[in-house]
Amino acid sequence: MIHRPLPTAADPASTDLLALANNPVVWFCAFGVFAVIFVQTFIYMKAARRAGPEIGMETREVMGAYRAGAVASVGPSLAVLLVAIALLALFGTPAVLVRIGLIGSAAAETASAGIAANSVGATLGGPDYTQQVFALAFIVMSLSGAMWMLATLILTPILKRGSSSLARVNPAAMAIIPCAALLGAFSMLTIAELPKPAVHAVTVGVSAAVMAGCLFLARTLKAHWLKEWALGIAIVVALFTAYFAHTL
Repeated sequence: MIHRPLPTAADPASTDLLALANNPVVWFCAFGVFAVIFVQTFIYMKAARRAGPEIGMETREVMGAYRAGAVASVGPSLAVLLVAIALLALFGTPAVLVRIGLIGSAAAETASAGIAANSVGATLGGPDYTQQVFALAFIVMSLSGAMWMLATLILTPILKRGSSSLARVNPAAMAIIPCAALLGAFSMLTIAELPKPAVHAVTVGVSAAVMAGCLFLARTLKAHWLKEWALGIAIVVALFTAYFAHTL
């Protein structure tokens, strides 16, 4: 019988990242993060079901909102999965699970890790990417994610007070501002892709056409379920389009 050696103690000069990345303490932190997420999800869903009748929503409408949210999350989840697979070799499984389970941007935090590695003369994934550099990069990534959460914790009550004051002065503004903010945010994300190589523009055009087509069919055929699936369908089609357009 072949016995595989257990991960040894951390060696700052070693490039065996898995011996450090798969440390039980890191796994424990990863499971703790997901436990908190599951508890929060249960609390929010329970609160939504209670609040539904108070604002005139029937149980059927609340369940429809749950389905719409679940379906709409499929596309973004696939994108997150692809990013996670790409990061496994750099940060290991538990570290990647922690990063994708928290508020933050994989691109921004990977850039933070790259800056941290460059500050000590190393490169992410390079021959000089030692356990010591990995630990430094992971700390910087964790601090980056913590700042996202801290900013949310501090700014949310402030913004809530501001929105409540604005709603008392002009209720119509509170119906317009959130929609305008969402349109502006997604428009900027879309516009940022257009100057890039043609694959990006083709993907944007196809996803927009699929989304518009799904909404048109949903209205024409009175198929409300199609509205729930429209975003997920558009994202999946866009992913396949980007893949085939890139390989051509």
